[in-house]
Amino acid sequence: MMKRGLLMMLALLPVTMLAQNIQLHYDFGRNIYSDEEAGRQKVTATLEQFKADEWGSWYYFVDFDLSSHFVEGAYTEISREFALAKQSPFAAHVEYDGGLNRFGSFQQAALAGAAYNGHNGDFSTTYSLQLLYKQFFKSYENTHSYASAQLTGVWSTTLANKKCTFAGFFDLWRGEKANGHGCLVVLSEPQLWYHLTDHFSIGTEWEISSNFIYNQDPTSTKTFFCNPTAAVKWNF
Repeated sequence: MMKRGLLMMLALLPVTMLAQNIQLHYDFGRNIYSDEEAGRQKVTATLEQFKADEWGSWYYFVDFDLSSHFVEGAYTEISREFALAKQSPFAAHVEYDGGLNRFGSFQQAALAGAAYNGHNGDFSTTYSLQLLYKQFFKSYENTHSYASAQLTGVWSTTLANKKCTFAGFFDLWRGEKANGHGCLVVLSEPQLWYHLTDHFSIGTEWEISSNFIYNQDPTSTKTFFCNPTAAVKWNF
């Protein structure tokens, strides 16, 4: 499971300087794809934080994949945006993606490019579009360094008199298959939250992907997956 950028949109709100939340997701993917995703973890905890300053903003999240015995892995994305001018929707964006699991590491990547951020009149809907150069690094056996490009979109909108939030992101980038051939990787994670209090929310996330998940069934050629979760979130 990978989260990205839901709090990045708070950079557009002038009254918001710091935001942090923790999420706990129960993932149904292994129940739906018992062969293709036999090793997928069922529980993921996510720590997410955004901080704005006079130069722009910082954002990071860390996903912890949990099993009944230990933490299976930790994946993080850390990004920095530099506002190009006061009140300008354009920003420079730099980012690091990577992490560790009990078998070694995830493939590391560095990204840099431009972001365009926007909102409606009352800030109830916000969005961001990013065009990034992406450099993958050799991180473990059978990986190698290669250049890529990524298009990212992030959105957030409030519904039902601000009792619900529909938010998420999509990523498109050039990946490489095991045989070295290029492929288009698609990843989107829309989330829907119902706010029981100012701090506590219940909701769901749907990880929709193509050419992203490693298929563990050698007899299957499936590349498209849709993995829903049931989740709770605490906003600090």
